[in-house]
Amino acid sequence: MAAQTMTNTQVSPAVTVLGIGIATLDIVNQVQVYPAEDAEVRALDQRLVRGGNTTNSLVVLSQLGHSCAWAGTLGDDPASDLILADLRRHAIDTSLSVRHPGGRTPTSYIALSQTTGSRTIVHHRDLAELTVDDLARGLDAHADRLGRGCVWVHFEGRNPGETLAMMHLIRGRLPGVPISLEMEKLRPGGDQLLPWPDLLLFSRAYPLALGASDPEKFLAEQAERSQARHCVLAWGAQGSYGWTRGGAVLHAMPHAPQRLVDTLGAGDVFNAAVIDGLLRGQALPETLARANRLAGIKCGLQGLSELVVAATAAGFRGRSSCTA
Repeated sequence: MAAQTMTNTQVSPAVTVLGIGIATLDIVNQVQVYPAEDAEVRALDQRLVRGGNTTNSLVVLSQLGHSCAWAGTLGDDPASDLILADLRRHAIDTSLSVRHPGGRTPTSYIALSQTTGSRTIVHHRDLAELTVDDLARGLDAHADRLGRGCVWVHFEGRNPGETLAMMHLIRGRLPGVPISLEMEKLRPGGDQLLPWPDLLLFSRAYPLALGASDPEKFLAEQAERSQARHCVLAWGAQGSYGWTRGGAVLHAMPHAPQRLVDTLGAGDVFNAAVIDGLLRGQALPETLARANRLAGIKCGLQGLSELVVAATAAGFRGRSSCTA
């Protein structure tokens, strides 16, 4: 494969939140019900959209008023052009991304059930991931904006060896800037990342893959494995759990939409709202309650583009129930 190149794309004057992860093309087929094996069904609707956990979270953070940048890799195919155009539309700085000539955009094939709102994903990836050398070059090239304005860095818990090296790079280049880490899935070597972030964000799938079904016990165990100040666990329709070091485990009640429409990206919305709340100086109980509310509102909407506008109209900034 030919040498990669930094993209020449939209640059923001100063970055407050830097997100590092993958971007995908999502081919979303809406079906009446999830099909049985070997079935042939007709899609009610189909859309091609930008996906990827970190880029989804950045889109929400941008809507919440933060100046955001994304660092990741792209191919040089039309799907990558779609991804870049969508990120520009949401004012996401992409100058730290790397484009691989001849590379193909990772693609997620998604069946979205109209009946339940559930999403089933088949993901295909054949593209190099971002390396610590890629990130170092990007930080060197944009040190003026990142050095002045960056107040938060968010990672996906994938490609553990390079991610750990990138965390150490950030600690050296941006001392004192909080780091968050999303642990969505159990990956080989992923546990080496747990000691380093300031905020750990777990999906429900992570402890379940470890055989842990008690969210409070799981979170309590993380205190022994990490130096994180906050640890948060999204638990689907049962709400979310979290702790701040030195405190008790909290439970925040879920927020269910009037009608379940689309759960795709709800976890990414939740993560964005947690980061937003902590950046605004909110205590964890209020942060969890607001994150549940925004994720619940999202489940009643298709996509992310107008999420915060709709949420604001629904009184998003109100408090919800959160108990120790």
